[in-house]
Amino acid sequence: MKPYIFSLALTALFLIVCESYAQQGKPPAYKYQKDALVYAELTKAPEKARAKRNPLESDPDSLSAGKYLFEGHCAECHGDNAEGTKKGPSLRADEVQNASPGTIFWILTNGVVRRGMPVWSKLPEPQRWQLVTYIKSLGQPPAKPEAAVSTKPPTNP
Repeated sequence: MKPYIFSLALTALFLIVCESYAQQGKPPAYKYQKDALVYAELTKAPEKARAKRNPLESDPDSLSAGKYLFEGHCAECHGDNAEGTKKGPSLRADEVQNASPGTIFWILTNGVVRRGMPVWSKLPEPQRWQLVTYIKSLGQPPAKPEAAVSTKPPTNP
């Protein structure tokens, strides 16, 4: 009976070691991939906040300033391209892109502390609106380059 128990224990140990090696080769699962509730916080913004318009949406410098702020404050968790990481969800998701500018501003101001999103209320209000401008731009297709205008006269075949 003892050799049977020993071989059973040895087999179990072997399986555990094999499983741990197999897990090492797999990339870590994105924390928020299947967690649709991460975007539920957007629905908690009060109506007054949702109705706010971005006062800087037509400011030509707002987008580049927002990108700069994003790189310094947000990219660490949301990724350089805002596609999400293990720390933070994608800001390119429909839930974020369909949210009103006021809702995004409200999230930036109040954070989602229990999920690790810091409160950015100490960031000056214009800078938070610049971030909103940049975040909202992530859902738009990239601008197409202007067609090159040829200065050569057409050639006749």
